[in-house]
Amino acid sequence: MAVIRPPQFDRKWQRQRRWSARSRALRPWLVVAAIIGVSLWLSGMPTSLRNATLTEAKFSLCGVHDTGACVIDGDTIAYGDRRIRLTGFDAPELDGTCEDERLKAREARGALLAWLNRGPFYIDGGDDPAHDKYGRELRAAWRVTGGRDEWLSEEMVAQGLAEDSSWASSRVEWCR
Repeated sequence: MAVIRPPQFDRKWQRQRRWSARSRALRPWLVVAAIIGVSLWLSGMPTSLRNATLTEAKFSLCGVHDTGACVIDGDTIAYGDRRIRLTGFDAPELDGTCEDERLKAREARGALLAWLNRGPFYIDGGDDPAHDKYGRELRAAWRVTGGRDEWLSEEMVAQGLAEDSSWASSRVEWCR
């Protein structure tokens, strides 16, 4: 007695049919794996770089040259029609309560100008940054030098030209 077998289609077609059935079963897992992979990639990227803008403008002191980018004081810059308060530190005020504070404020403004003109740097905040009560954008600034981040706030505090504005810092008395 002869065995009746169902008709055999092309072997290539049969292979595709089996692969198609397997791939349909794998699709949800591939989507989950892709989501996990992207999440891991983003978690390895510093949060600040996700919304950072590279800035290459040359700065001057406000009121001295009209370059469109200028330093107002030791922690505030004007960039086009935007005023930006640089975060992470608090510089002394140009119209401070004593001569020591006013001198330190001019020194901080000069140091900020020098840091900004040292080369390209990043500012965070994306397209919709936070604003302070004076309407200034709040942004942090840093540059990558030799594979490591060089934060403006850390440099200003280390030079003694600003106080750290973190919650654990102590106030600096500029007037002696």
